[in-house]
Amino acid sequence: MRNRDIPFLFRLNREEADAFRERVKRSGLSQEAYVRQSISGKTPRDMPPPDYYSMMKELHKIGNNLNQIAKKAHVLNVIDVQRYDRDMRKFEEAVRLITEAVILPEPFENPQSLACREEAAQGGAQRRE
Repeated sequence: MRNRDIPFLFRLNREEADAFRERVKRSGLSQEAYVRQSISGKTPRDMPPPDYYSMMKELHKIGNNLNQIAKKAHVLNVIDVQRYDRDMRKFEEAVRLITEAVILPEPFENPQSLACREEAAQGGAQRRE
């Protein structure tokens, strides 16, 4: 476990504090977890809709059932193994993509690339004048 023994205090104005609290609330994270994700170069996502977890639970049940069917079919030697494995990989990829899209934080855009684009845009605007 990480040792987090350095307190960090900073001040915000009313608007900044309200915006920060609203974002933290939407994410469902603690303020500390929200800041840690931000510091690590990720943008925390909003909390998923309530039915997300029940849908994922159902998908995992389906995956588990498929696994049990595959084990039995392998023993009895009555399955198209390549087709089953291909479909199982598609299922696992779908679960991964849904999780990434809804739960995992998004990486920040590289600040240098953003600054370069802004400079290029300004330079292009100046050349047009």
